[in-house]
Amino acid sequence: MRLFIAINLPSRERAKIHRQVLKLSEEALPIRWVAEENYHVTLKFLGEVHPDRVADVGEALDRAASGTAPMEVELGGFGAFPTLRRPRVVWLGMEPSPALRCLKQDVEWTLSDQGFERETRAFHPHVTLGRAGEDGGAGVFRGFDELVADLRYRSSFKVRRVDLMRSHPSHSGPRYSILRSSSLKSG
Repeated sequence: MRLFIAINLPSRERAKIHRQVLKLSEEALPIRWVAEENYHVTLKFLGEVHPDRVADVGEALDRAASGTAPMEVELGGFGAFPTLRRPRVVWLGMEPSPALRCLKQDVEWTLSDQGFERETRAFHPHVTLGRAGEDGGAGVFRGFDELVADLRYRSSFKVRRVDLMRSHPSHSGPRYSILRSSSLKSG
């Protein structure tokens, strides 16, 4: 099973974000847009995990979540990795608050006890909105930076849980399902 740990967005947030993404998706760009119901923030990608290990991973996630109080997070600012002129991933940012960074670190440490390698790259929390294809030559994204600069989005919501997610690949794009939710609760 292909698994990851995520913060899922409330449906009202997903709908508001999707309205902004529609402005971009109307452009003739080689971008595969993520379905609204799949908007989330990945805390940790686990990769292929044997089904026998899911319960242990879930228990580790419970331990990581139990030391963190529910937190307010802020969404805002559109961008792309590596750049808006040559995007591979188009995203909406999430403010990396101290509480969110601590949660991410707790997830990393707890899952390293389960044999998952700790991530060493800097944490840039974001909602993936689309992935750029390889088609198109130089200049295919000309003006894309201006389109993105015209978008305005600021919002916040309370994170009360983290989810162990399964990715189900398909020809029309991945579908995600929640295998287990772990509630945030202080101490």
